[in-house]
Amino acid sequence: MSVDRSGGQPRSWFGRLAQAFADEPRTQEDLLYLLRESVEDNVLSLEALGIIEGAMQVAEMQVRDVMVPRSQMVVVQVEQSPRDFLPLIISSAHSRFPVIGESPDEVLGILLAKELLPLILEDNSDNFDIRNALRPVTVIPESKRLNTLLQEFRATRNHMAVVVDEYGGIAGLITIEDVLEQIVGEIEDETDIDDDDGNIRPFDDNGYIVKALTPIEDFNEYFDVGLSDDDFDTIGGLVTQRFGHLPRKDESVELDEFTVKVLSADNRRIRLLQVSRQSR
Repeated sequence: MSVDRSGGQPRSWFGRLAQAFADEPRTQEDLLYLLRESVEDNVLSLEALGIIEGAMQVAEMQVRDVMVPRSQMVVVQVEQSPRDFLPLIISSAHSRFPVIGESPDEVLGILLAKELLPLILEDNSDNFDIRNALRPVTVIPESKRLNTLLQEFRATRNHMAVVVDEYGGIAGLITIEDVLEQIVGEIEDETDIDDDDGNIRPFDDNGYIVKALTPIEDFNEYFDVGLSDDDFDTIGGLVTQRFGHLPRKDESVELDEFTVKVLSADNRRIRLLQVSRQSR
């Protein structure tokens, strides 16, 4: 408990916070120090602190820091027929897709997956013209601040923007979910593994979907192996060490008797792994 210098009496956390705002100069570091103290005093929850810190960080971040890079974008080519692009749309489980023209840097618009429902239900693919289904595309520079972009997303009700570099070429894309996850943490949807499904789930004869947060001890017990947990607690930490860098989606690495492929990751952590036993 802090002591009031004027009278020597303990001051409440709210008193300390009020004093902090009264003092000059005020810095983010001072504010965060008080907020972290409030968590220790059980005045503020750890979750609330995380959201506050995330919101403060977003104000300092640029689009390039969190965008999906061009190499990982799922796009539809304007000349493709529904028979060509429907499998891609179904397997990716995304809701919005940039549609590109003859040049890979020419984005003609955004295709919403829901626009294809009549096409599937009515089996009318022969008469489908993808150009008639396109929504306008929002193009932004990779230097744009995330807090500014979030305001624009809210004002325009857009959920996706295509990011261009200084030369006008496509650098990647970003969604409103990418921005919000920097504030509130990971946002899972119905395509993610449920907690009820457990941390490890078989998906074929020799493959498994494994959450990166699975404790190494649980992984060892499930597969009857002896991976070391001296340096890391989770399988994600062990896999990241083996890569030697924070891996991206679809990167693979050998881990003991397993081949591990990254199914889902962001700029901060691995989320989901595909684990397969190597044939002996």
